[in-house]
Amino acid sequence: MSEFDDEEYESFELDGAGRSAEPVKKTTGSGAGGDDDIEDDDDDFDESDLEDAADDEIDFVLAAYREDGQPYVQSLGKDLANDLDELIIQLRRLPGDAGALGFVSLVEEVFVITRVRGQHVQVLLSDAAAAADWPIARDVVDYLGEEPIDEDEEEGEPIGDLGIVADLGLSDFDMGAIIDNLDLSSVEMLVEVADKIKLNPQFRKAVEAAVG
Repeated sequence: MSEFDDEEYESFELDGAGRSAEPVKKTTGSGAGGDDDIEDDDDDFDESDLEDAADDEIDFVLAAYREDGQPYVQSLGKDLANDLDELIIQLRRLPGDAGALGFVSLVEEVFVITRVRGQHVQVLLSDAAAAADWPIARDVVDYLGEEPIDEDEEEGEPIGDLGIVADLGLSDFDMGAIIDNLDLSSVEMLVEVADKIKLNPQFRKAVEAAVG
């Protein structure tokens, strides 16, 4: 089990910058009636069309935090893999003065990292095009106030804060390199992220328990 000195523990804390805990929802304007409304109904993405990820499509939902310098990793309910708002709420309830990290992996192809400390929230989605398929990916796009990605767009482009754990030892450049490595599944990507920010072996053991 890894040991952390006071300096490493302090590094887990977020900078003063961060997003509000209240998600920023991107809305699209529509006319007061007539043909414009019909056109908008055809073009706008209806979130109700997205089915929740089933249990067998969710690799894991894990949370990590540090207390007294020691990293802890625990499994969270799989239902949180479909709801970014609720995931943020649950992460905020975890102990540890330095906040908490949430890790979600879906079908070994897509991951979401969420970092919460008080009212400051950061998010990272490994593939913006996944917003067309998974509710939590759509939540990330909405939270960031970005336009939905066209399903025909090339997959693999991340969206959000690539430097989400830069102060913990993984730069935005190195995070991008991990995501760009198509030889890795999303599970393996997150294990590598955890290794870089010194959450292993606890994180790896939690993953093995979740995926079998």
